[in-house]
Amino acid sequence: MTRSAGSIGAGLAPARAARRIRTGERIHVVGIAGAGASGAALLAADAGATVDGCDPAPTSPYTPALDAAAIAILEGHDRGHVTRTPPPERLAVTKALTAIAADHPELAAARQRGISCEGWQQVVADAAFGRTLVAVAGTHGKSTTAGWLTELLVGLGEDPSALVGALLPSEITAGLPATGRRGRGAPFVVEADEYAGNFDPYRPAITVLTNADWDHPDVFADRAAVVDVFADWIVDGATANATATADATATAATPRPTLVVNVGDPGAEAVAARLRDWPGIIVATALVDGEPPRPGILRGLAEQYATMGGPARGIVGRIVASDPDGTTIEVVGLDPLAGATRLRLATVGRHNGANALGVVGAAIALGSDPAAIAAGIGRFTGVGRRLERKGAAGGVVVYDDYGHHPTAIRATIAALRQREPGRPIWAVYEPLTFHRTAALIEEFAAALGEADGVAIADIWAGRDLDTSTVSATTLATAVARRRPDLEIGAPGTVEATASWVAARLRPGDAVLVMGGGRSYRIAELVLAALG
Repeated sequence: MTRSAGSIGAGLAPARAARRIRTGERIHVVGIAGAGASGAALLAADAGATVDGCDPAPTSPYTPALDAAAIAILEGHDRGHVTRTPPPERLAVTKALTAIAADHPELAAARQRGISCEGWQQVVADAAFGRTLVAVAGTHGKSTTAGWLTELLVGLGEDPSALVGALLPSEITAGLPATGRRGRGAPFVVEADEYAGNFDPYRPAITVLTNADWDHPDVFADRAAVVDVFADWIVDGATANATATADATATAATPRPTLVVNVGDPGAEAVAARLRDWPGIIVATALVDGEPPRPGILRGLAEQYATMGGPARGIVGRIVASDPDGTTIEVVGLDPLAGATRLRLATVGRHNGANALGVVGAAIALGSDPAAIAAGIGRFTGVGRRLERKGAAGGVVVYDDYGHHPTAIRATIAALRQREPGRPIWAVYEPLTFHRTAALIEEFAAALGEADGVAIADIWAGRDLDTSTVSATTLATAVARRRPDLEIGAPGTVEATASWVAARLRPGDAVLVMGGGRSYRIAELVLAALG
């Protein structure tokens, strides 16, 4: 059974048009130690707000940047955070909280006092007011693509602001690693999450759609529902922008929104196919296999994905070389006057070739020089917890990744085989939510079965109310049915899982830790156990 976005965001104000944050505006961020909420706090403070927040776990990988910005973090949740003097003027909240605690004491206190409660994404949209908003959406690859685009724009001298759902390295933030980058240029890059209307406050000038796969089965009944929500958001955003521009001045020309869409992905292609009557422009990207693209492929894309705004622009690539140090793709459409261009990427995996084309398309839509894009695209090495190398000990190398969907797990295992050829791979997975695990259990089993050994930690409940539907042992059994030749275990807690895996490792192995929750601790504990 699915839940509506309204029920999950119970008690929160609906999305609205962005407005400028007032200097000194008091904003209290509930759940501030999380990835997105911490970045929202940084960007709100940069926009002039007076920001603090609270969290039951006030220390996380995301809080050092808050400490450096002198943003106070209060431990726990307490109505006193709202009833104090002076009180906050609005609360910024994550829907992960309202999904399980609609009667949260701070939200209840705020409602009693007429204090607005909004999703933290609304705060980010307000921080981006007056800037060129670039939203990166899609089921998979949002963080990598948004971080990659941000890094490229920094290198091009554009000084963007950004909100990314993974830690951006210091080289990008010009400070401590953080999920928010504070810049002074026109571009403002945001990772736009489709879950329960999280991306509704964003009305971007440029949208990147990486793919559209079935996920969040608590909200979406099937892939068609995912396609619907992406298409509706893109159309509604264009309508809202046109209305806002018309209200602002009767003489201003409404800028045409741009959608950079990976039409090589069936779900994203289904979204693009619905936009024939859309007023914007499509940049259609595709990573193809085999022989070089036919000379007429760009013309075909221009016609196939034409909208009311005009013919589409095509950008097509193919992988021509891959090795442990990266991937080389040959691209047509980056510079129509220059023919095919070879781009050397520091990333691995076919999926990152597709992500790179989305970055290229967005940079082109922003008006960047094609030669500068080609020169800069290869500098990006990744963001936090996206095939992140954590270290090596005893001849074993350990990687950490946020992958928590069968498609992502399969792609990440394949990418690690490119990065570490010849090494047996242990897939160590902490499932993220019971409902996702239950709905996709056979797909998870098939994906995990592509490793050479599998360990499954206890499921991280997240926002789940029902924790009886499935277990780590159920998933381990499903993997074993497909791959009886593998060593497979469901040891229990994160700590127990790390110990179980460490005891079985041999020199030459690679460990790939994946999942949400506390899975990142497994990588740290395995390295510590190996000495």
